Amino acid sequence: MTIKNFRDLDVWKLGKKIVLDVYRVTKGFPKEELYGLVGQMKRAALSIPSNVAEGFNRVHNREYRQFLFIALGSCAELETQGEVAFELGYLNQPDWNQLLGDLDHEARMLRNLIKRLGSQDEERRKK
Repeated sequence: MTIKNFRDLDVWKLGKKIVLDVYRVTKGFPKEELYGLVGQMKRAALSIPSNVAEGFNRVHNREYRQFLFIALGSCAELETQGEVAFELGYLNQPDWNQLLGDLDHEARMLRNLIKRLGSQDEERRKK
């Protein structure tokens, strides 16, 4: 399959799924968390596919990798926020397990893509 745009990337598709899931689960959070934990979780989640998309449209792999590193950081940020939400009783066990599993998979895909782009750059330097 030829990758024509960022929408063709599995890493972007999973990132978008994570955003939709975060929006769905945070609807049930207490209203006093709307501008606290809910806002932080939504921003971190939305940052993941947004940075994958923005990086894809950069000219150089080095820039692309930088955006992927930001997305990877957002995965860790959202995992921390999700854990806090779970421990406060805002997230139920099945939703927390799903989010955690998706974030783990997303982070692995991001690391692999970062590594692959770095290898491509290394190959170009050798030529």
